[in-house]
Amino acid sequence: MLMFFYSNASEAEDIIIYIRDDVYEDYQAFVDGKDIATINDFQGKTVRRDVIDMILAQKALKLGGFNHSFKYIPGKLNFRNTKMLQQGKLLISFDSYWLSDANALESDIYISDAVIKKGEYVAGLYTSPKNKAALNIKKLEDLSRFTAVSTPKWRTDWQTLSQLPLKQLVAEDEWLSMARMVNLMWIDIIFMPFNSTKDKTFSMDKITLIPVENVAIKFDDSRHFVLSKKHPLGAQAFQAINIGLKKLREQKLITKAYTQAGFFVDRNKINILNN
Repeated sequence: MLMFFYSNASEAEDIIIYIRDDVYEDYQAFVDGKDIATINDFQGKTVRRDVIDMILAQKALKLGGFNHSFKYIPGKLNFRNTKMLQQGKLLISFDSYWLSDANALESDIYISDAVIKKGEYVAGLYTSPKNKAALNIKKLEDLSRFTAVSTPKWRTDWQTLSQLPLKQLVAEDEWLSMARMVNLMWIDIIFMPFNSTKDKTFSMDKITLIPVENVAIKFDDSRHFVLSKKHPLGAQAFQAINIGLKKLREQKLITKAYTQAGFFVDRNKINILNN
């Protein structure tokens, strides 16, 4: 999630955005100083779903005529950003929201057109490279021997995973803590977007997680950018991002971006367990 503080300033001044450390590092490494508007190829070691979200949101805003620029400050962030959106202190989350989560805030936010359409979101079953049993999962019934971790604050995730025949679904609100628990084999599985690396391995600091081969879970919801109705630039940014998303969709750049990032996978080559 991204946090933003607005001062009553000219368009020339940067909008300050606080961003989760690991996303910022991967975003910086991928963008490497390039103008976002010029990026039309999305292949790279550090590109992933949330990095693509950031890039597409900025491209869409620019295409829609929103000419403010952004300055990023990394930090350790959590769900307080939703409150910032509701209060008008946060203009936009560049990390897209599930529609079910966005609808719960609809009195305070604008919800953009879908950036990821319903049914397009397929996640891998990520586990520790040492968890040989979990790496052997082949079918839905196999999940009954394994634990998984997520948060009830992600409504679509929690509802989807609650319907799976898991041994146990553990609640943990901090994403990094979830990844660490699986890395340490305290929990068997975390459901994550597929990564852009050749073997789709996810690595960060001392954490290394790999997907169970040829299986996935479908999350049957769409994802959208959310913008604050109470922010002075909210209405302007909302209009701009929808214009831009339509143009990106027409240019087929949204599908291209998520595909090159490894997030969109060939459905013919993978077994979606909850189809």
